[in-house]
Amino acid sequence: MTGYTVRPVADDLDTGGFFAAAQDGQVAVQHCGECGQVLHMPRAYCRHCGAFSPRWRAVAPTGTVFSYTVVTHQVHPAFEVPYTVLLVELDEPAGVRLIGHVPGRPAVHIGQPVRASFPALPDGSLLPNWELLDDDAVAS
Repeated sequence: MTGYTVRPVADDLDTGGFFAAAQDGQVAVQHCGECGQVLHMPRAYCRHCGAFSPRWRAVAPTGTVFSYTVVTHQVHPAFEVPYTVLLVELDEPAGVRLIGHVPGRPAVHIGQPVRASFPALPDGSLLPNWELLDDDAVAS
């Protein structure tokens, strides 16, 4: 790293709950407090029932690679190139996809299993990310 770092914004009304859960080593997804529907992308109201009662709920920290790309042109000084951006589809709840990255150009494929990791930043906060798993590791 070049002295820059990306930090979670824990006091953001829309995404703060996601980063607060990460400080406890959890992946969280927003749900409606009235009808229970998943609110993804996070929002202040439920598009299903109209309630203004979003709640954050921990979900399984696992998923699969839905898509990926290798970045070779540096677009932010905190991320040394090359790195691979992952679009991860969570195992649960259905239809929720989150972004992460891994350094370099690892061997990665669509459908590859991943597990959340929570690397500590220099200030001690945790930033959720993903680690690639072998296909065999999930089968056992």
